[in-house]
Amino acid sequence: MNLYFRLLVFMIRVRFRSRLSMWDTSRTSFRVNPADLDVQRHMNNGRYLTLMDLGRMDLMLRSGFWKRLTAQGWYPVVAGQSITYRKSLVLWQKFDIASRVLGHDDRWIYMEQVFRVGDVVYADAIIRARFLRRTGGSVSIPEVLDLVGSVPPDMDVPAWVTEWNEASSQHSREL
Repeated sequence: MNLYFRLLVFMIRVRFRSRLSMWDTSRTSFRVNPADLDVQRHMNNGRYLTLMDLGRMDLMLRSGFWKRLTAQGWYPVVAGQSITYRKSLVLWQKFDIASRVLGHDDRWIYMEQVFRVGDVVYADAIIRARFLRRTGGSVSIPEVLDLVGSVPPDMDVPAWVTEWNEASSQHSREL
């Protein structure tokens, strides 16, 4: 129930925030509440992933991309992610999530999301995502980019992201 309440508040707040480009960095603020805690009394590792969804939604909603995306009958899915926890977020602590698109290759869109309290990084994550059609099948990257609009010239995927993607893909084949 807590997540539905947080989602409702988020959806109301996002309507009053400034517009962004899909290539901007979205910053969303949250506060750790009792339902976010695990038995160690800090924010549960799974809650970070849930809140990352809201960070990505903020960017898509404020850029107008969500409206165009759903009009096409498409939806985003996270296909892989890696998160590093650096410090613990504790009850009532206020924090921000910065979300930005890092780039794309011929199959994936890559994003970075960083949890901060002030200037201090508490956790950082990388995700790879695809878009699917409600009627079935994947949406090609060129189709997604056509919907987004022009891509900034400096949108090359960083080498460390490519290495992460290759390593995580290789690892799953070995299991």
